[in-house]
Amino acid sequence: MTDVYVRRAELRLDAALEGLALVLRGATARPEEHNCECHWGSAEELALLKVPGVRLDPDLLRRSWQAPDWSDHGSVLRRVLPQLACAVVDSRSESFRYQDEIGLSLARGRWQEWPREQAAAVREFLHAFWAYSLVTSDPLANVHGTLVLCVEASGELSPWLDVWEALEHPAADRNLAEAVDAWDYDLLVDQLPWSTWHDKDAMVAVLTAWLTRHAPARLRAHNAPEDLLHRLRLIGLTGPDRWDDPHWPHYSY
Repeated sequence: MTDVYVRRAELRLDAALEGLALVLRGATARPEEHNCECHWGSAEELALLKVPGVRLDPDLLRRSWQAPDWSDHGSVLRRVLPQLACAVVDSRSESFRYQDEIGLSLARGRWQEWPREQAAAVREFLHAFWAYSLVTSDPLANVHGTLVLCVEASGELSPWLDVWEALEHPAADRNLAEAVDAWDYDLLVDQLPWSTWHDKDAMVAVLTAWLTRHAPARLRAHNAPEDLLHRLRLIGLTGPDRWDDPHWPHYSY
């Protein structure tokens, strides 16, 4: 039986990818754009960025969005983004494992300042990818990575957590349990579980508050292990109340 949530998310993501390709059709790097041939790539490769629509091999695609020293990072990103967006949603692609860095690249490209239709298409892609990631049954899906991509690209954490909280779906519950298990090591010492260009302390506070408020009841309903629930409870404590608790996991930091 088809999962209506998954099908709806797939259709939304497909439409978002098509919309992104449509509004960025014809985008190129600036004619005068250049980069170091020794460290970035050849003149022939650079020329491809100045021609619209030509597919790039995976290595050139990565080097293009990853390079920090374009004179106009936004124009290069607009050139490669239709192909990059399709790649980053595919767990078999090279780009899939770079989700966090791609989020930073989007932030560097200042996509919110692009023309209205382009910015709207990027925003819809991020939301559609996040919605899909929360419900997909792909065993290789990386909800943590998708969240980081969306957070770093947008500079916001709460809107993505709000979507997660509102979604009632077994995969969303399973992902929440896996996230707590992956994040508690950092959160128990008040560190964000990923590198950020934004206000780290503010994000730690938002994530901690959201987890301790929202996750316990949901994880109990999901039959999460008691050990996991205790670690989640400890995230909401501070100082000696946390460290002296008999369920403190005694991680080696």
